[in-house]
Amino acid sequence: MTKLNLKPKDFLVILTGAGISAESGIKTFRDSDGLWENHSVEEVATPEGFANNPILVWKFYKERYYQALSVSPNPGHIALVDLEKKLNKNFLLVTQNVDGLHDRAGSKSVIEMHGSLNTCFCTNCKKKELMSDVDLNPDIPICSACGKMLRPDIVWFGEMPYRMNEIYKALDKATVFMTIGTSGNVYPAANFIAYVRNRGARTIGVNLEKPENMAYIDEFFQGKAGDILPSIL
Repeated sequence: MTKLNLKPKDFLVILTGAGISAESGIKTFRDSDGLWENHSVEEVATPEGFANNPILVWKFYKERYYQALSVSPNPGHIALVDLEKKLNKNFLLVTQNVDGLHDRAGSKSVIEMHGSLNTCFCTNCKKKELMSDVDLNPDIPICSACGKMLRPDIVWFGEMPYRMNEIYKALDKATVFMTIGTSGNVYPAANFIAYVRNRGARTIGVNLEKPENMAYIDEFFQGKAGDILPSIL
């Protein structure tokens, strides 16, 4: 299999999606019929859904949190850790995933643009807390600082993804961009590859199926990230 042959001065930005986590056994939130674990997006993935039924939303994300804890990073995650060690500061990993597997694998330069199942924050005082430090037995967990309702630290539909300024600063420096395990239809992340390619960056894709933004990919490797990444990196 062809090696990537990155140059010492290359700045690499990687975007990962649900595909790389699926190889660890994480079920994707969204089913083929558009439902999220038999719930509509409006019920469990919007601020309005949380306001209408916080008990349901918390039940949904507690289940996702416990499921994420039950699986382990796979060879795809580990390969990216090794690559970061080689590239040092010329590397940024942006993930759409909220399962924390990149962090558990050992990745350091990571932006979780859609939040994390491992944290939550207070709807009143905004204090952020680790889920592992929170009593999850109540239907609605309570803030340790002010006693008000906590919410999952997840970027829902209609909300701005985290750290977008940092992401675009990195995209402006990128000489190589790689998308891994993404469908290419979730924005704004799906537009990153067009952005960097229009600036002249080399673009690479790894996925089981060709993504919707395939037109912007220079080199495509079809298959599982856990099989392909250790070979090409």
